[in-house]
Amino acid sequence: MRRRRDEPPRYERPADPAAAVAVVHETPGAVFLAGGTNLVDHLKLGVATPDLLVDVSHLPLDAVEETADGGIRVGTNVRNSDLAAHPFVRRNYPVLSRALLAGASPQLRNTATTGGNLLQRTRCSYFRDVSTPCNKREPGSGCSAIGGYTRYHAILGASEHCVATHPSDMAVALLALDAEVLVLGPDGERAIAVEDFYRLPGDTPERDTVLERDDLIVGVQIPAAQSSLSTYRKVRDRASYAFALVSVAAEMTVADGTITGCRIAFGGVAHRPWRAHRAEEALLGQQPSDEVFAAAAEAELADASPLDGNAYKIPLLRRTVVATLRELDERRERGGSA
Repeated sequence: MRRRRDEPPRYERPADPAAAVAVVHETPGAVFLAGGTNLVDHLKLGVATPDLLVDVSHLPLDAVEETADGGIRVGTNVRNSDLAAHPFVRRNYPVLSRALLAGASPQLRNTATTGGNLLQRTRCSYFRDVSTPCNKREPGSGCSAIGGYTRYHAILGASEHCVATHPSDMAVALLALDAEVLVLGPDGERAIAVEDFYRLPGDTPERDTVLERDDLIVGVQIPAAQSSLSTYRKVRDRASYAFALVSVAAEMTVADGTITGCRIAFGGVAHRPWRAHRAEEALLGQQPSDEVFAAAAEAELADASPLDGNAYKIPLLRRTVVATLRELDERRERGGSA
């Protein structure tokens, strides 16, 4: 039985992950609740109207464990601030630590979880305003951003149904690290590459990820770092608590003066974190230079489709790519120091 809009949602606290999955599987209108930094906001605004909150915040999924291959497994309930400060992460994945510290405020990072961060809704101001049409909130109602305020909106991978951008900084870094999301569903656990985890809007912008409603994120697995040279650069309107206008996560390997490996991802420019495969291909075999970095950015931006209010993102992203890769190359010349 669906609740009335003037009633609060019901609340359950299952004893283990399998029980949590079973409750959501069996209960229409049920959703998982962890840190709540995104969901609770949407409950207050009337954007989200679940019938049942299934609290998973207490489940024993809060460990950071090194794996046999030199990587790590991060539990879904690990807090963002704890993950950013973890010695293994700071030493081996500086791109991830810096991305986490660039996200939100310290108070929110102390509450937000790894799984919850990944599941932030791709959104814009129109999504949060229930008085305006939004295809993500009400499929088929229209996209108010098209022809409206678009300063923060997508220049890559958008559709006529949605031009919002994904807000997570952490997810951009995880994409550049080739991480996998570990998911428990009714049929057991499976791993999904971060690159395959998020969807572009297409004709169904209401779906942000490939998850089913009863899938529970139980962790993230990150392979061994390819290089100690990695970083995250975020450009925003103010220095704290703001979404990215553009951001770049990058890891680069240089041997004998030639780029032999690189992984690059963008934030703030698409409906999902954007892997810059064309830029990576353009860099391989090249000698590091601002000209080479700019050409790589141009290769990735070849299909960019800016809106009336966000064409500035193209030169801004180009400059941010150059600055990020230059920083890594300068660190390499200094012997890899931070």
